[in-house]
Amino acid sequence: MTGMAIYVEGGGTEKDGKAALRQGMTEFLSPLRKLAHDRGLRFHVVPCGPRGKTWEAFQNALDRAPDWLNLLLVDSEGPVKTSPIRHLAENRWHDARAGEDCVHMMVQTMETWIVADPEALKEFYKQGFVVNALPKSDNLEIQPKDDISKALKAATKGTQKGEYHKTHHGPKLLERIDREKVKKRCPACHRLFSALSAHLDPPRP
Repeated sequence: MTGMAIYVEGGGTEKDGKAALRQGMTEFLSPLRKLAHDRGLRFHVVPCGPRGKTWEAFQNALDRAPDWLNLLLVDSEGPVKTSPIRHLAENRWHDARAGEDCVHMMVQTMETWIVADPEALKEFYKQGFVVNALPKSDNLEIQPKDDISKALKAATKGTQKGEYHKTHHGPKLLERIDREKVKKRCPACHRLFSALSAHLDPPRP
């Protein structure tokens, strides 16, 4: 293995949007990036825009860069009752080359991770932010995608920055949220960090 690349859904179709998401997600995953660098490995976050395009880019990477650890990170778009691979197979996404620990999801959406740290959102939006509008569940993955979206809208609509915007606000919030809080309230995020850490943790002497 010479490097690790995470093909992530989001960033829109424009270069600036993808660059912003790359920066935000790279910061959120910075402990993994450090582990990779400590082992002399390259570490890339690759925003791909829409969900289907992300799957295509991931498959292309399996062909083009077999010496890299290539991973997929997409929204689940709904509850996940099976393994991520089986969940995607239900959407006719299947590639026998992709192992269980290479397929990951934001359950049910990236915004689920963002609302896991209300304090960071309050600091970002400041006056007018309604923290009580956000869900209080210990396990946020049970919250439907639409409920998360409505909660973010209600919490932010009265702020100077305005309502939450996926491409304008999302990447900036990824840089600020506490990943430990996200892992605690979003099991799929904990799984991502655990699986990648297992690949990157330096071998014991």
